[in-house]
Amino acid sequence: LAGTRIIYDRKFLLECKNSPVARTPPCCLPQIPGVTSPAQPSLVKLGELKEQNESEETMPGEQPGHRIPC
Repeated sequence: LAGTRIIYDRKFLLECKNSPVARTPPCCLPQIPGVTSPAQPSLVKLGELKEQNESEETMPGEQPGHRIPC
């Protein structure tokens, strides 16, 4: 048995994009930042990374610019 093919015309599809139902996400959709919800960078995490990078640049007893490669 073959399935039925549904064909929509352009006008109908353009009207659907303005429908309130098309603008409402499903209730069980998971919240994934940057995918299903707007990306919100963590300011706390960015601050921690900045502090870590600054502390790695000049360690105590080390002269700036004279780093030993790992």
